Amino acid sequence: MGRVYAQLTLEERRKIERWRHARVSVNEMARVLRRHRSTIFRELKRNRFEDNELPHLSGYYGMLAQKRAAERRHRRRKLIRMTALREAVIDRLKAGWSPEQIAGRLRFEEHRSNICHETIYAFVYSQDGQSQDLARHLPERRRQRKPRYARRPRSPVFPLERAIQNRPDHINDRSGFGDWEGI
Repeated sequence: MGRVYAQLTLEERRKIERWRHARVSVNEMARVLRRHRSTIFRELKRNRFEDNELPHLSGYYGMLAQKRAAERRHRRRKLIRMTALREAVIDRLKAGWSPEQIAGRLRFEEHRSNICHETIYAFVYSQDGQSQDLARHLPERRRQRKPRYARRPRSPVFPLERAIQNRPDHINDRSGFGDWEGI
C-alpha cells in the first residue's frame, strides 16, 4: 500500500537546507526523509532563493521555502479567504446554477476576482463544502469528482446479446457447419 502524500514540514526543509550546504546527494536526502527523490528535486527548484546583486547568497533556505509554500497554499484557498465571493458562489449553487455557469457569470460581470469552475468544484467537495452539504445542489451530483481528463472505462468488446451464455442450445451440440469454429 502506498504512502499518503503529505507536504514537507519545516523540520524536513531545515534538514534539506543543512544537507544542501554539506553537499549531500539528493538520493541520500530522499532515502533518509523517506520521500521520493523527485519530491526533493521539486522542492529545491521551486523554493530556491536567487539574488542577482549578491549571487553568493543564492541557494536553498528552509525558512524561506516554508514561507513560500504557505503563500502558495494560501493563494489556492480563494473561496475561504474572500467571504463575499464565497457567499455569491453558495447563493448561486443553491439557486441551481452549475459551477461553470457561476464562473462564467462572475467573469462576465467583471467581479472583483475571477474564479475557475474547478475551484468551485474543489470547494464543494472539500470539508467546508461538505459541512454545508453543497454537493446536493449540483446539477449532476457525484460522490467524488473524477479528474477532468481521466481514462474512461471501456465497454465490453462483444455486446451482451452475443455473449456465450446467451447462445442458442443447438450450437452447443456442434452438429452444424461453423459450430466447431470456437475450438
